[in-house]
Order: sequence, then C-alpha cells, then structure tokens
Amino acid sequence: MDWSQAGVDSTSCRAHQHAAGARKAAPVSGPKGVPIHHRADEGLGRSRGGLTSKIHLACEGRLRPLALLVTPGQSHDGTVFEAVVEQIRVHRRGGGRPRTRPDVISADKAYSPRRIRSYLRRRQIPHAIPEKKDQARHRVARGSAGGRPPSFDRAAYKRRNEVERTINKLKGFRAVATRYDKRAYVFHGTVTVAAIRLWLRA
Repeated sequence: MDWSQAGVDSTSCRAHQHAAGARKAAPVSGPKGVPIHHRADEGLGRSRGGLTSKIHLACEGRLRPLALLVTPGQSHDGTVFEAVVEQIRVHRRGGGRPRTRPDVISADKAYSPRRIRSYLRRRQIPHAIPEKKDQARHRVARGSAGGRPPSFDRAAYKRRNEVERTINKLKGFRAVATRYDKRAYVFHGTVTVAAIRLWLRA
C-alpha cells in the first residue's frame, strides 16, 4: 500500500428507472444502531440529469479505494468528508491497531471549509486542499482578524489526479457507472465488490 498520500473526491452516477420505487421502510437497526449505508432516502436524489446517486471515496496512492459512501446525487461533497475519512481503517500485517491516517490527504476546493481543515488538524493529518477565491478575499478583508492563509502543498496537490483515475476505474464497471439497485446498501455493496476487484487486480 502507498500511504504517502490519500485522495478524497466524489462522482455522480445516473440511476436507472428501475432503481427507483423501493418500498418505504425504516432502516433496519443493528446492535450499534442504524448502519451508515442504510438510508431512508435510499441514496437517490434529483439533479439536472434526473435521478442520481453520488459515490464519495478515499483512495491510496496506487489507485485502490480505501473507503466508500453513497449519498443522494445532490449532496455536497464537504458534508460527508469526515464520514469518509473515518472509514479509512487498514489492519497491519504484524498485528496491532489498524492504521487510520495517511501521510497526506489531497482534495479539491469543494473540501476547503474551515470545518474540514479543523478536523484534519485535530486528527494531525496534513492536507493539500486549495483555498477558494472568495474565502481568500473574505480572509484578506478581515485584516489581521482573518488569520494566516492556510498552508498549501502544490507538489502534493499534483497527485490529486490519482483519486480521479481511481473513480474512472470504478466506473469501468457497468453496475457502478449506472445504478440499477433499489436499496442504498445494495448499491454500496455493488461498489464495494468493484473496489475489491481493483485490489485483486493490483
């Protein structure tokens, strides 16, 4: 595994007409509560293209997924960033506690809110996330109260294409590129199987 950098991003998937119409039922609760993949909205939302789902994922440096999450297509990327990163959990060969922190996390401007930067700082994970222009203007307008500009590693950010290439590999599977599953947890399982196949091919 390449822990030197992990990328976080999302992609929208068109939902087939048969993916809609699941029976309305409360998510099934387990011993630890309702699993994150059991959603009342079934991870389906409406956007310009019609019914869509969004896959949020984190990948390691060798283009293999580390964590996956399915939400409705209109969901903003930044709202589930913490949930995706919290799912990064890889067992060590020699035993001991699983590794949960990559050396660096890269992401695009959609993940630039202060809340996300504070979360990464709290977990002591360096990041390569550019600042939005309007955020920079607002910070400068506040003067000294705006604080310092956030650090930005341009060299690390150049590797952000790794997560985009991972998404392209995942969407090479027909059942991922177009969602046919009615239930969110079933579609999550479909994407997980595709991710496992990427690991087995490596």
